[in-house]
Amino acid sequence: MSLADVKKNAQDRMVKSIETLRADLAKVRTGRAHTGILDHVTVDYYGSPTALPMVANLTLVDARTIGVQPFEKKMLAAIEKAIRDADLGLNPSSQGEMIRVPTPPLTEERRKEMVKLTKSEGEDAKIAVRNIRRDANEALKKMVKDKTASEDDERRAADEIQKLTDKAVIDIDKLLAEKEKEILTV
Repeated sequence: MSLADVKKNAQDRMVKSIETLRADLAKVRTGRAHTGILDHVTVDYYGSPTALPMVANLTLVDARTIGVQPFEKKMLAAIEKAIRDADLGLNPSSQGEMIRVPTPPLTEERRKEMVKLTKSEGEDAKIAVRNIRRDANEALKKMVKDKTASEDDERRAADEIQKLTDKAVIDIDKLLAEKEKEILTV
């Protein structure tokens, strides 16, 4: 493994950490409805747990309502029960062949809890990035010990990895600031 491989591996893992945070933040409910809220709801589809988007079409009816159109009519009751049981604070209602899922407006207290949750997820992402930096630095030290890299190369590579870490932390802070603004906007 070369110095370039260590840096590339660290950079790839940091990008994945940021993408994971972005996906986690997309699940956090804001005042508006979005279909991502229901992505992780599982429905009992003929005996096997299946993700809701695999058994129904999810659409936005309006700013506060999600429409769920099952691919099979007989799945209507199972999907409605799965949404209710998912503990998302949502109360779906059937209307013919479609389920309407209104998202209640967030209270000020709930918005502040959501901000705390996003900050906690952001801190977890920063910890993951720092752990990646530590792993990369350990790999560099091992290369110096095994005499496959010089100490100067190791120092330069460690500086570059630190720059990658700083950039990742800044990106995480930007994501958190955007999400906080989105949550607190009434």
